[in-house]
Order: sequence, then structure tokens, then C-alpha cells
Amino acid sequence: MSEIMIYGIPVTFPFEPYEVQKSYMEKVIESLQNNTNAVLESPTGTGKTLSLLCSSLAWLLVKKAQLQMNAQLGNFSEHSGYSNALRDNLKSNAGKSKDNTSWGMPKIIYSSRTHSQLTQAMQELKRSSYRHVKAAVLGSRDQMCIHPEVSKETNNMNKVHMCQLKVKSRTCHFYNNVESKKDDRSVKGDDILDIEDLVSVGKKLKCCPYYLSKELKQDADIIFMPYNYLLDPKSRRANGVELMNNIIILDEAHNVEKMCEESASLQIRTTDVALCIDEITYIMKSFADGEDLDVTLDPNQPKDFTCDDLCTLKEMMLAFEKAVDEIQVGSEGSTFPGGYIFELLSKAEITDRNQMSVIGLIENLIQYLSTASSSPFTRKGVGLQKIVDLLNVVFSGTTVAYKERVKLCYKVHVQVEDKKNNKKTDSWGALKASNTKSAERVLSYWCFSPGFGMKQLLEQNVRSIILTSGTLAPLKPLISELGIPIGVQLENPHIVKSNQIHVKIIGQGPDSETLNSNYQNRNNPKYISSLGRTILSFSRVIPDGLLVFFPSYPIMTKCQEMWQAEGIWSSINSIKPIFVEPQRKDTFNSIINDYYSKIRDPNSRGACFMAVCRGKVSEGLDFADMNGRAVIITGLPFPPLKDPRIILKKKYLEELRVNQKEYLSGDEWYSLEASRAVNQAIGRVIRHQNDYGAILLCDTRFNNPKLKNQLSAWLRDHIVVSNKFGLTVSEICRFFKNAEASLPTPKLKPLLPHESNTNFKESGAPSLTGVSFPVTNSRTVNKAKTINTVSQYPNSNEVYADFSIDFYKNAQASTYVNEFKPKATKDLFSALDGSSSTRGTSESLVTINKRPSQDIPILAASKKKKLKIKSFGFEENLHNGGTSELPKERMAPTSLIDFVKEIKTLLEPDEYKKFQLSISTYKKEGDYDVFLKMLSELLENSRLFYLFKGMKRFLKDDHKQAFDEYCDNVKFPS
Repeated sequence: MSEIMIYGIPVTFPFEPYEVQKSYMEKVIESLQNNTNAVLESPTGTGKTLSLLCSSLAWLLVKKAQLQMNAQLGNFSEHSGYSNALRDNLKSNAGKSKDNTSWGMPKIIYSSRTHSQLTQAMQELKRSSYRHVKAAVLGSRDQMCIHPEVSKETNNMNKVHMCQLKVKSRTCHFYNNVESKKDDRSVKGDDILDIEDLVSVGKKLKCCPYYLSKELKQDADIIFMPYNYLLDPKSRRANGVELMNNIIILDEAHNVEKMCEESASLQIRTTDVALCIDEITYIMKSFADGEDLDVTLDPNQPKDFTCDDLCTLKEMMLAFEKAVDEIQVGSEGSTFPGGYIFELLSKAEITDRNQMSVIGLIENLIQYLSTASSSPFTRKGVGLQKIVDLLNVVFSGTTVAYKERVKLCYKVHVQVEDKKNNKKTDSWGALKASNTKSAERVLSYWCFSPGFGMKQLLEQNVRSIILTSGTLAPLKPLISELGIPIGVQLENPHIVKSNQIHVKIIGQGPDSETLNSNYQNRNNPKYISSLGRTILSFSRVIPDGLLVFFPSYPIMTKCQEMWQAEGIWSSINSIKPIFVEPQRKDTFNSIINDYYSKIRDPNSRGACFMAVCRGKVSEGLDFADMNGRAVIITGLPFPPLKDPRIILKKKYLEELRVNQKEYLSGDEWYSLEASRAVNQAIGRVIRHQNDYGAILLCDTRFNNPKLKNQLSAWLRDHIVVSNKFGLTVSEICRFFKNAEASLPTPKLKPLLPHESNTNFKESGAPSLTGVSFPVTNSRTVNKAKTINTVSQYPNSNEVYADFSIDFYKNAQASTYVNEFKPKATKDLFSALDGSSSTRGTSESLVTINKRPSQDIPILAASKKKKLKIKSFGFEENLHNGGTSELPKERMAPTSLIDFVKEIKTLLEPDEYKKFQLSISTYKKEGDYDVFLKMLSELLENSRLFYLFKGMKRFLKDDHKQAFDEYCDNVKFPS
């Protein structure tokens, strides 16, 4: 451990910090000392998260000590001989100071985009010298609910209302146990609990992890939460997030502008309003028929609404529907000032005077429907929820000043959307069209000012806001967009040296065709062919993993089709097997794991991943070392130019520039959106101090000086323009040869428990390699003792760092070996997702025992502690592979992990993928006949029928009897 003094604050760091880390921590503490806001950029691999946590917590501990001392002095003065006048004066002055204990102790609110990123930050905290601080993490019921009935609900809003009802009626015993268990040592002990830990503790103590986290929040020094919990006023209130006198840290802040706008925006369709009216009518009818849908509450208890309330609400919704339908809409839609939304709602007699009553009534109706187990149509209040979301966004403030800001920062856009012509768009575009009408009206209430949400945070009297990321450049336009005073700025250089990075702008392909993916040229067959041959040429000289980023999915699909027709695709695939980023989340996990497996295959020359800027691969995933040795950017990912929201955003910025010249122009913002997406994609490759890689910008437009200046500051000095294609290929080949010879071979560190499973339920994809400490400056790497990462961990998601003999010995004595044990799971699809990583760990341990001792020095020091490999229970099946029939009495493994592993081993790879897909489909849609047909195709034979029968445990209860009858009637030829 190293301790450095920064502005009078002693900061303890795990090692002697680099200069960039010292500069970063100085800026953090300067911001906190002066109660100012900061914008800090520090590239990936510079230890940003660790520096941020250590410096902010060091300041917090000093501040807490000062406040406690002041409080003691204050108590002393009460009992001393001070005059009443002097004591009154002290109290009066104390009330004017943010540092006084009357404001309470300051807390740090650490926010990031996804829970996976928060988990990584918490792992850094656990490994720092500040792991003793009190920490809490806020999560959703979707992640933390352990109630067997509520957790099965797939719709998140229904889950919320079911939970609230059970809490209100005291029928959730997990919630009822929170009060008695909240002080248990496993809850309030010395350990920092992330979401996974909280769920484990909750299951052990049989108390609710969701409400436990709220208890931990009360006394926490640092609270971790996703952006929306902080930026969305409704979520902030629901989670009890207090901002007064606290410090807000927004990590991965390159997303903050968009998040601020989207959390304050909303779209609603006329079909949503019609559904809302239908749901109200349904409840009215149930009242008229004397039915009581809500069987969970005492029927003798009065309802929270009356028939008159329902009639009034229905009239309001009919009036609102009529008001929207009467809007004159042009062919390109119609746009109105932000204040127009208040006019529309006032036509339905919804104003700032009665909005709280209307919201309360609708929420009661939603809760009523969400618990209506006897409903034949299982209505869950989806339409009602859309209306209440709209009202919560529109009336998040009611003051005159708030409404004036709405007029400046918002636009109301109404368009008629033809379902037949409606195509699914990305997050820039509209929501999917309803299936109930061929045409419908879409009412968009769009915020175009990130500063709107940021100013709302400042109005809560926060002490400081720190925005930080690896890619914020350029800072000036970002600061103007945020609209809040920024007192501290930093653009850190990278810690990598010039021999670790090779950046080239490549304006021509091998056939001298200009590489330019602009709108006019992107369908040009000559350009697409030349781009494909460019990637083919580079794939021959780039080792291991190659990432290729396209501006959009349609462009990537177009290139794929043409390259397949011309044979370019197969040529690349023969060198590096190609993996393509899917648009669906449910298949992404298996594809990325297959990519990593191919990288580790000693018989492979690596792999190529075709992905999209702003997609799942371009953000959050870590392609350290051989997982990503080069990134090719094929074009500039501009937002869709004709999207109404993009058009209005540009117009909004132009309107601002009339009076305030420091604001971005519409075209400047449009260009920045593309370059920031490029910066994010580039950031996948150089991940730590000893990493190296090539960045190839294959579009002549990157040579534009303005565009160069919009790239990250650490990158700009390394950019070189390619003159001759053949010479560029030779230079890249030479770069990798020199880097491999001069830089340390990456070493491996054990996988952390939270890194062994990947959760893709979140909006963005998390890192598959986790968080690694930068290596100490003084350490050297002995290349002769390098572990073979391919053979040792062939199927795990590896993390690279220094791996010493002492660390291995110490870890074996504690929890090191236990961290590799697969966690129990009851969910088949989770086991399918995790089976490869679990299998890989076991295989890696088997491989270690089989390899010669001289190849693995870390085991030489611990010969007395041999690792015993427990059989998975399926090897004997492999030995029977040559026989035509397995014994009829053979039983499927009882362990879910073993069961899935056995299926994966006995099926062909394409069969197993089909099996995975069918499990996913059955889990979502519950179609028994389709699922049974698939099982029959794959497992209905004499050799595998025991596995077929073993699938019964994963079927829904109402399908099990039919499955038994089917199995009893199956006959095989003797």
C-alpha cells in the first residue's frame, strides 16, 4: 500500500500511483474541497475507477472526522460557560454552512449505466484499502425479488404492483422478516454486499434483499445505483434517494447526455390510450357484474376507488383520445412547443391542480388489475401504466419556472404511423407499432436539453457532481450541453507508449478504390468489395482477435451479403472464423462465448467479430490482450438523418445559438454523435498498461481535421495517414512482431465469482472480463514463467494481471479454490448460459494436473495440496458411445449443471444450439407441442432417451402429465 497526500487529504492506494492517476485524484479532491462540479476524462486502462473510489472516499473519511469533531465541540459549548448570545450565534452560523452536521453527514452516490458496471466498481472497492466503508447498492425487484410467486412475473411493472400489494397486506414473509434480520452480522458485517451477495444473504435469512438494500442505504457512506434511479425523478422518489449535501459521481458519463434526455422524454400511442379506456371499462363491468377480481385482499375492505371515480377517469381518457385525434398532422408529422402538452391534458381536465389525484387513482387501478388472478384475459393495466408514466414525466414539476423551462427544452411531435410501413428502429427512433391498427398516432414528448435533468439535480442542493469516463472528448461542447457550472476539467493522456498502439487512417483499399461509407457511396458495389478486401488483407497479418465495427446493422448486413456472393466472406472466415453481432439479446451470450473459445483454440489463427457502433459489443465489453488485437472502423456512425427526433434536436440547437453563440450548432452536434460512438468502439482494444493493438480507421473522412479533433485526446498524436496500402500492411505486420517481442506476455489471474456469469437482461452488455488492477510500476514479468493461457483456461472468461506464487499459495489457504465451484441453479436456461464457463473451469483444472510441472511454476510451490477433480458423472456415457444402446435403466443426472453438460457433450454443436434456442422459446412462449417436437428430433432414440425423460423436471406443471403419457408410449425397435 502507498499513501500520498493530496490537498491535505491522505489517500491510500494499492500501489505507487502513476502520474495520470495522481492528476486524476487531485482533480477529484479539488472538486470536493471546493464544492464544485467536475468533468474528468481518463482513458480505459489508466485505473480510473480505482482512483475515483480511493480519492473520493479518502476525502469523505476526513470530512466525516471533521464534522464529528465539530459536533463534539458543539455539545461541549452547550455545557460550557458560553453566553446564550454566543451559543445562538454559533447555531445561526452553523445553519448557513453545508459542512454543518445539521445537514447530515455527506454520502457518495456512485452511478453508472448498468448493474454490471456497478458490480465491477464494487469489486474494485472490495480490493482497495477502503473496503471497510459502509456501502449499499440499489437494484430492482427484477434482480432482487426472491418471493416464489412475484419473481415468476415477467412484466416488471406487474412485479412492482404485486410486491407493493403483498407488502401493504403483510402477506410477504420475506418482507416481514426484514425488520428482525436487518442487523444480522451477514447483513451489516464488514463485507461489502453487491446484488448477488444480497440475494444470497436474503435466501439464507429468508428475508427480502430488495428491502434489505434500502436498510443498508440509510447508514451507507457510498451508495451504488444505475443512472435511471438518479436521473428519473419518479425512480428517485420511489427509492428514497436523498441528494441534499451529497456527492454525485456519474461514471461512464459519455451516456449521460442521452440518458438525461431520454429519462425526461416519453412517447404514447393512440392505441395505448384506447387500451387504457378498455381496461377502465373492464373494471367497471366487473363492478357491475358483482365480481371481485382482487382475491388477495379482504373482500369486506373498501376499494381505493369507486364507480364514480371510474366514470370520471374514463371521460378524461376519452377526451384525451379525442384531443390527440383532432390534431392537424402533416405528412412529416406536426411539431409544437413543449408547453403544448399542458394544453392537450387540460382538454381532458388534467391540470397541475388535480394531477396527483389522477395519478393516485390510476396506480390503484393498476394494482387492482395486476393482482387479478381470476381475470380470463389476464389484463395487467398496460395501457393505464402508459398514461401514468406520461403524467409523471409531464408533471415532474408544477412551478411557473418549471413550465417556462419546459417551453424552452421540450418539443411535442405528433405523427401518423402506418403499421405496414413501420420498421423497427434503434433507440433513436420510435417504439414498435401496435398490432391493433394499420395506422395510429404517436405523441412524442421529447426533451432536447441534458441540462434540464442536470439542473433538477442541482436544485436538490447537491454538494458536487463529478462526470467521468474514458471517452468524453471534446469537453467544451459536452459542458455547454450539460448546462451546469463546471469548475474542474481534466483530459488525461494514456499510460500506454507509442510502441503499444498503431493508428492508421486508410483512405484507399488494395485496389485503390476510395473508402468512404457516406450515404451516397455506401451502396456502391466497388466500395463494398474494396472494403471487404481491405479487411481480408488485414486479417492475414493481425494476430488473435479482430473487431470490425460498422455504422449500422443495415450496412453490416449489406456488406455481409455482397461479400458472401463474391467469396470474400469465406476467405476471411477461412483465416479467422467470423462471428456477427446479433440484434437479439438472447443469442448474444452464446455468440460472444463462442468467439472467446475460438480465440483460445491453439489450432486457430484467432477470430473476427463483426459488430455495430452503439451496439452491444461497442460498449461495456472488454477485449483485452488476445481477445482484441485490432479494431477496424469501417465508417462514421451518424444518427439517422431523417429521424424526426434528430431533425428536431438539430433545430433546437440552432434556435439556442441565435442568442447564445457558445452552444453547439446542429451540424456540430450531429458530427459529435458519430465521433463519440467511434471513440467508444476504439476503447474496446487497449485495456491496461501492457496491452497493445492497432486501430484502423477505414474511411477517408477520418482525415478531416475537425473529425480528428473530436477523437479522444490520447489518440490524436498517434494518428498517421496511410499512403500506400501494401506499405500499410507491412507496417502493421512489423508493429505486431515488435510488440510481441518487446511487451510482456499477458498473465492470468483467477476469475472472480461475479465474473463467471454474464447477465444480459440489462439494457447494455456487461464486461466479460471484469475489472483488473493496473500492475505495479516496479514489477517485472518473467516471460520464461508465463502460464499458457490457452491450455490452462480454455473456456473461462479470463482476466489478466500479475499472478504470483505467493498469491496462489495464500489464496489456496482461503477461498481461491471455492471461487471456481459452480453455483447451484434451478433454472435450466441459466445453466445453459453458464455451462460453458463451468465446464471450462473443470477442464482447466484437469489440464493443470496433466501438464508437466516445469510448465506451471505456480503448482511447483504447492505440491502437497493436490487438486482433486470430482467427476461430473457423465464420462462413462462417453465410453458407451460406440454401443448402439445405453442401458434402459440409465437415469439422467440429478444436478442441473451435470445434466446440461451431458447434453452438450452428447449432441453435435449445431444440435446443441438448436436445443438452447428451443429452451429459450419454450421459456418465453410456453408452446409445449413445438418443444416436444424438438426434443423428439434431438433426444428420442434409444441412446439418449434417458435425457429425453429427464427433461420433465423443466416443463411447466400443466405439461408434465402429458409428457409422462408420451414417454410411456414410446417404443424402440429391439
